[in-house]
Amino acid sequence: MTPRIIDTNVNLSRWPTRRVRDDETTRLVTTLSGHGVVEAWAGSFDALLHKDLAGVNARLAHECRVQSRIRLVPFGSVNPAQPDWEEDLRRCVEEHGMPGIRLHPNYHGYPLDHPAFAQLLALAAKRDLVVTLCLQMEDERMMHPAFRVAPVNPAPLATVVAKTPGLRLLLLNSLSVIRGQALQKVIQAGDVSVDLSTREGVGGVASLLEEVALERVLFGSHAPCLYFESAILKLKESALAPAQLRAVQEQNARRLIPTAR
Repeated sequence: MTPRIIDTNVNLSRWPTRRVRDDETTRLVTTLSGHGVVEAWAGSFDALLHKDLAGVNARLAHECRVQSRIRLVPFGSVNPAQPDWEEDLRRCVEEHGMPGIRLHPNYHGYPLDHPAFAQLLALAAKRDLVVTLCLQMEDERMMHPAFRVAPVNPAPLATVVAKTPGLRLLLLNSLSVIRGQALQKVIQAGDVSVDLSTREGVGGVASLLEEVALERVLFGSHAPCLYFESAILKLKESALAPAQLRAVQEQNARRLIPTAR
């Protein structure tokens, strides 16, 4: 039986420094649907460098809306270091009906102890939004010499999460940046989950489930930056039980965003 998968971590548009496979939406959707993906939460590569995030988010919402093969769910970008970021957040919710947002602190130039970051999380929680926080987007070995961006420093995150009641936070591309006790501290601070896109090593997902509660691990491919098939392989070589597979592939994501939204 073909699995039902919710991919919590894909991006539309083009990576700034090179072409990657499936960087056209129709091709990406074909790849996803061919592997059993029924829903994908999509950000936009344009959000990394474009200053006009309102335009980026409007294009993202349109691109997701015109796709019918799978359900593409747009996650608009908000930069709390910019003036009028509250208006960008309002548009994401009220104009585009987005159930969540995607944040890129290292590209947008603010640390996680920035007061506006805490304000954004609080407002997102008040609006019942899922916040997806990217700790990195590209492996340092792949970076263009003129386009080197350090990963987000996650040290302040647990404190900020603990002070934000109602926050639902999903860390993307995080497992090569935060590990061990530091990761557990953040997850224990609130309703925090992780995607598996950057989990490496033999039996990586199985060993992750020994560190993190099952309900806090979600399927995410980081396609098309990474090959979608690599995320599928992570599950296969970890030999998870059927109930664990269903939870990681679909049920845990559905807890954050019910079908009706």
